[in-house]
Amino acid sequence: MSMKLLISLVVLFIFYNGSSEAQKKKETLLSEKVNQMMEWTSKRSVIRMNGDKFRRFVKAPPRNYSVVIMFTALQPQRQCGVCRQADEEFQMLANSWRYSSAFTNKVFFASVDFDEGSDVFQMLNMNSAPTFINFPAKGKPRQADNYELQVKGFAAEQLARWVADRTNVQIRVIRPPNYAGPLLLGFLLAVIGGLAYLRRNNLEFLFNNNVWAFSALCFVLIMTSGQMWNHIRGPPYAHKNPNSGQISYIHGSSQAQFVAETHIVLLFNAAVTLGIVLLCEAANSDTDIGKRKIMSVAGIALVMLFFSWLLSIFRAKYHGYPYSFLMS
Repeated sequence: MSMKLLISLVVLFIFYNGSSEAQKKKETLLSEKVNQMMEWTSKRSVIRMNGDKFRRFVKAPPRNYSVVIMFTALQPQRQCGVCRQADEEFQMLANSWRYSSAFTNKVFFASVDFDEGSDVFQMLNMNSAPTFINFPAKGKPRQADNYELQVKGFAAEQLARWVADRTNVQIRVIRPPNYAGPLLLGFLLAVIGGLAYLRRNNLEFLFNNNVWAFSALCFVLIMTSGQMWNHIRGPPYAHKNPNSGQISYIHGSSQAQFVAETHIVLLFNAAVTLGIVLLCEAANSDTDIGKRKIMSVAGIALVMLFFSWLLSIFRAKYHGYPYSFLMS
């Protein structure tokens, strides 16, 4: 019994000693990886990764930190304007985190460019850019770790909320001051004030129904086209597939839109409105019958054509909508 006990003790000692050595190697490797990530972050808030770095510091264990990666295509030949806009917002988010007093080594920001890490794109079966994915400290990325860019947009504040939801790290986005808005408002007020001063002896235009109707109509067209949604969500102007080069100006989902789409809808709504105005003028105007006929034909053509285009956009976004007009 004593010999068996002795052998058991020796085996246990070897096992625990081996486990201890393996644990030390694991801790040493993890420490080296964290130190390297911290060194890179000290130089650039967004770490630039290729295939080798991605496999070593993101895919391969051990890892006790999350990595938020933007997969992009920034080279000029890719002609991805959206990628550049998204990169600016991502850099702003990473800088806000890097220079925050709450900065820790639990979350890092990185980017993989298609021309520097095409093997990573192939590994992840990725065929579009930009794309944001959070690689959590434990386990594989889940569905929620893939950022819904086309729904939420790429504004730094939206990305910060998503990062907070996936990593429990709160990031306060710090934007550089932008004086364009206040300057534009000041200029507009100055122009209005100057016009009012020049015509201070004749302010009848302030009581002109057409002036106020046109102003109200412009405001309604801007709001109904989705400009406020753009301001809140910060969607991309359009989407370009880096593989095919095809540019999409209309989002295929009813839950999102592109900035270009709102401009198109605004113009179409304005054209329909102009057609209605022409029809009303043709019915109520005292001009000769020839001009009234021209206005009627132009008004009907504008309403029919642009309303048909609006309906086709609606059908493209709400799949299964059964009705169409002139165009399928």
